[in-house]
Amino acid sequence: MNSPWTPRSIPRSTATATTRDTHGSPAVGSPSNPRPSVPRAEGGTETVAGSKRHSGNLPAEVTSFVGRRRELSEARQSLTRTRLLTLTGAGGLGKTRLALRLASEVQRSFPDGTWVVDLSLVEDGSLLARTVVTALRIDRTSALPPMAALIAHLAERRSLLVLDNCEHLRDACAALTRALLAAAPDLQVVATSRQALGVDGECLLTVPPLSAPDPQCPPPLASMTRYDTVQLFVERASAVVGGFTLTEEDRLAVAGICHRLDGMPLAIELAAAWLRVLSPRQILSYLNDRFGLLDRGCRVAPPRQQTLRAAIDWSYDLCTPQEQCGWARLSAFGGEFDLEAAEAVCVGDELERRQILDVVSRLVDKSVLIRNGGHGTARYRMLETIRQYGRARLHQAGAETVVRRRHRDYYQQLVARAESDWFSARQGAWFATLRRELANILMALEFCLTAPQESHAGLRLASSLWSHGLIAGGMEEARHWLGRALTLETGPSTARVKALWVDGWLAFLRGDTVVGRDRLAECQALAGGLGDAESLAHAMEFGGLAALFESDFLAAAPLLEEALDRHRATGDLWAQWTALFLLALTHCLTRDPRAATMAQRCLALCETHDAPLARSYALWLLGLQHWLHGENRQAITRLRDGLRLTRSGCDLLGSAQCLEVLAWATAQEGNSEHAATLLGAAQTARQSIGAALPGLGHLLHHHTECENRLRNALGDTAYDEAVRAGIELTRSQASDYALDGSVAIAASNGTSEPAHTPLTRRERQVVELLAQGLTDRQIAAKLVISPRTAEGHVQRMLAKLGFTSRTQAATWALKESRLWHDSCAEESQPGR
Repeated sequence: MNSPWTPRSIPRSTATATTRDTHGSPAVGSPSNPRPSVPRAEGGTETVAGSKRHSGNLPAEVTSFVGRRRELSEARQSLTRTRLLTLTGAGGLGKTRLALRLASEVQRSFPDGTWVVDLSLVEDGSLLARTVVTALRIDRTSALPPMAALIAHLAERRSLLVLDNCEHLRDACAALTRALLAAAPDLQVVATSRQALGVDGECLLTVPPLSAPDPQCPPPLASMTRYDTVQLFVERASAVVGGFTLTEEDRLAVAGICHRLDGMPLAIELAAAWLRVLSPRQILSYLNDRFGLLDRGCRVAPPRQQTLRAAIDWSYDLCTPQEQCGWARLSAFGGEFDLEAAEAVCVGDELERRQILDVVSRLVDKSVLIRNGGHGTARYRMLETIRQYGRARLHQAGAETVVRRRHRDYYQQLVARAESDWFSARQGAWFATLRRELANILMALEFCLTAPQESHAGLRLASSLWSHGLIAGGMEEARHWLGRALTLETGPSTARVKALWVDGWLAFLRGDTVVGRDRLAECQALAGGLGDAESLAHAMEFGGLAALFESDFLAAAPLLEEALDRHRATGDLWAQWTALFLLALTHCLTRDPRAATMAQRCLALCETHDAPLARSYALWLLGLQHWLHGENRQAITRLRDGLRLTRSGCDLLGSAQCLEVLAWATAQEGNSEHAATLLGAAQTARQSIGAALPGLGHLLHHHTECENRLRNALGDTAYDEAVRAGIELTRSQASDYALDGSVAIAASNGTSEPAHTPLTRRERQVVELLAQGLTDRQIAAKLVISPRTAEGHVQRMLAKLGFTSRTQAATWALKESRLWHDSCAEESQPGR
């Protein structure tokens, strides 16, 4: 006896006419032997002339469709290669809307109808076939069972079937789709589901979030609507508040809203609805509790789409208890993570290590996790909204502290391994690892500095990143964490000694000698009291560093010599190299004949242990040594060699130093315009990491001498233009220009990236308002802060950018705005 799920053998027409769309090309997905359209009674209508109009039940769009050009193009292409296309993705990303737009665009290729079946309210899989029969308007008085009636109806029709919201009926949908595709060779199916159906021949298209601007550095107002999220917000806002237009006053807030909501169309539409009662800035401030704010939606929408929480509740309820547990625990991650990290954090009650891979795999299948990465190690992440939902579930389960402590332990061990293995051939790999894991490291730091009894661990974690921070820059952020940790953990310990000298070292590099001296005094006193050999060695080196920065070379040399001996005794190879480097620099600046030998020892030590990032500093030191002795050609060769090692973008401080001294040597060679451009590139490099210019008193003297020489040679106007050209170079363009002077500066115009700056988000707001000609008081009113606070922001912003006047900052801000406009053009194309 045949089951209703078994396709019956139904004779097929032998007609061979080929259906084409309105552009004359073969219809999407049309088989090789299509039949001419035959008017049918069910669901279709005819024109007066007897030709069939588009049949089906495709609903009309009631709001504008925004973006998704790339996804629509990929989907149309997929339908030429497959008969089953499944759109997957997390709830609220617009899978249904994309499927409906796709169906609308290709409906001319399906003369027998484009049919949409909403399965969101169907709870019982046994009712699936009957639901499809009803949606297709098939005569239900037939004696055939629903599945048989479906097969009989679709067998010789060329139709498109859109099965919307399949995830909760996955097995039933897979069985129905498999049977229909086998029985109806001209049928094509588009499914939307948070999980693949698992049918042979299924093609998957993951629906990503809409493109959103970076709120830390948003584009100019004119470029904002290049981002799909901004366009969606503005269009929905216009429907809520007639005549709404995006203004400069709301630009930063709207960028923040779109970013905070992960580019989720549902969330953005719900946020825009709040404009009835709130301003964009108020909406952004309330998004700290995004589920509380976005709990009202369209009352006529399906319940799971009425609020953001309901959409995610729907996904959570479809997960098994193990998957729900994994979701909650994986929310402890602040960014991407790999399987090893997931195992370390998730293992515990309810989940064994052997189960983690399966849980991660199923969460990827259900669009809770997004898989990133190419052919290397797979990495995973959650949308921030999904992560916050999981964090709430973790908190409700009373497991947040335990899981976050496991997360902290994993990354603390990772950072400790990187620090102990830093001076090795794996230096570059460790740098890449730490940069990749930075979001999780900062998440671990935040836990340490907010949870009770965890501040000591935070002190150790923050200070262990010093090698990475020194090489990579980002000194202001490093000092932020160190400052918080030192304030919370005040007891005497070796961890505090380390944090003091690390923060003091960074303070001197930032030009903050007052704080640096305070840190030195406490560090030396505490190390002496503890008597720990390693602490004493670092306190001694810190003293030599401070003396070096203050040009007290007579004091610096013996302190650094003793520190080097102490580091040798403790066996700390990286500390030995740093002490040797500082000692060689001291001798170099005092023209001590031992300088060249010591600089060569620095380089030899790097080469022995194959430490590439440290090697760039040794080459800079040798270049400086040659330049101080008038050996310009040798200096240029060494400095260019050092600069090549920094081209990967790892060693930002080393790049700034090489560019600076290379400018001095180039100036003495008589190539004044080239040298001035290098000075501008060096300035941008320093600003990107927040380093003082250029650190040591003697070096600052040489910088001033070089600037005066170039102004005399070029004239003020030509000099300023050349420096400005260097400032506008990107990091890679600056390296190319330094290594090959024939690189055209003009090549950067219109294509350069906006220069990275050390400004905070608030300081960027301040400089943009300053560029509009606003006073401190007016800036304060715009940002709802006190005039004194605004004045402080202005002064810090000027110091970070190396400017002495508001006019300079305003000019810089206008140039940044133009660079943003150009660099966002490609990135922000709709659908990206």
